[in-house]
Parts: sequence; C-alpha cells; structure tokens
Amino acid sequence: MRTAQIFLFLAGLLLSGSQPVFASSEKDIAKALANPERSALDRERDARDKPQQVLELAGFKKGMLIADVFGGGGYYSEILASVVGKKGNVMLINNAQYDVFTKKYLATRLADNRLPNVQYSVVPNDNLGLTANSLDGALIIMSYHDLFYDDPEGWPKIDNVAFIDQIVAALKPGGRFLIVDHSAKSDSGISDSKALHRIDEQYAIAELKARGLQWVGAIDVLRNKDDQRNLSVFNPAIKGHTDRFVHVYQKPEK
Repeated sequence: MRTAQIFLFLAGLLLSGSQPVFASSEKDIAKALANPERSALDRERDARDKPQQVLELAGFKKGMLIADVFGGGGYYSEILASVVGKKGNVMLINNAQYDVFTKKYLATRLADNRLPNVQYSVVPNDNLGLTANSLDGALIIMSYHDLFYDDPEGWPKIDNVAFIDQIVAALKPGGRFLIVDHSAKSDSGISDSKALHRIDEQYAIAELKARGLQWVGAIDVLRNKDDQRNLSVFNPAIKGHTDRFVHVYQKPEK
C-alpha cells in the first residue's frame, strides 16, 4: 500500500459520527473504470487524465454525496456514480455557458436514466443550489481558472470568492475538495487565466486557504516538465499534455 493511501486510511479512522470517512477506494475506482458501458472517448481520456490516481488522492467512496462543479460533459461524474454506488449520489453542476458546449455529450451520457444517481443541474454562478453542510466532497477539474476568466460576449465575470464560499459552506466538516488545473508560470497569479486558460498553482493554494480550507496534499501524476507553460491549453502542440497540478483540500472539522 502506498504512503499516500496509508495516510488517507489513518485519516479516515480519526473521523467519526456524521462526518465523512476517507479511506482508499482504489478497487472501487478500478471497477468503475473497467465498466464496459463506458465510452471509447472516456477510455481514451483515461490515459491522459489518470483518474485512478487522482480519485485515490481524494478518497471519495461509497455512500457519499459529491458535487462535480463545472463538470462539463460528465466524464468524472460517470466514474464517481459507480464509486459512490447506489447509496451515494453525484451532483453534476454546470452554468449556462458550460451547458451549451456539453449538451451533445450529456445527451448520450445521461440518456434513458443510465446514471440514476447522477443529478444534472444548470445553475447561475451566484446560486449553485447547494445545501449547507450536505456534501461529503466536491471537485472542479480543469475549470478553477474559469472563475477568473471573463468575456462580455460569452462568459460573464464570476465573483470567485463568493463562488468558492458556496462550495465550502456546502461541505460537511472534514469534507474534501479536489482540484485539477493547468499550471501557469510561477508568480503569474491569474494573469494567464484568459489568454492561456491556466492559473498559478501557488495563487490557487493561497486563495483556497483564504477561503478557510486546509491543505491536504497533492500528487505529481499529471505533471509535464516539458510544458513551458507559455501556450494556450488548446494549442495543438500541448493540448492534452499540459503541466497540471492535482490538489486536495479539506474543510476543517469542528
């Protein structure tokens, strides 16, 4: 058992009562990824995004309620639907702008109630529809930088502080928040969030700590030292192979 997995297991033992318990769910994740009903497109993405390792770090498991915020076409939501099982639920949340771009993927993914424990909603940025202290976990994958992006013609400016505060308030004490995003150059802050769709990792850490979350850990599985972090993530020269950080934070226990 890897060191990180041992840490998660021991941390889980310290939690009690109604608080979420985190322990390694590697077998459940592997089973979810091996599901023959998953699309060829999702399986292709697995090789790039390493969901096995990423979700092991988060420690989400059966029976949990997880919010997949700005979850787009639902790639992670489908995996998590299997991981949390029949007694768990996944909230797949998009705003109107994301919904426009992901309709074709969601139409297939959610057709005929094939993922009955996934609830899809399109919500305004200032009201994500989350209940206080209800979530065992949340995640935002390659979309955190979008909180600092604005385009009057297609993406209204988001109050990033209020947005994250909604998620923090919805997490149970001890609940975890998983973030994966494209790294910008060091000390660049949010300056590359629009042109390059990247964000400075240290800026993200500072902002999330400022919102009251505790740092839990990170893994380097999506790092790419050859990415100079000076190209847009959509540039063919780097698309799908950007240097990405994987972080997990936790709401303090009372």
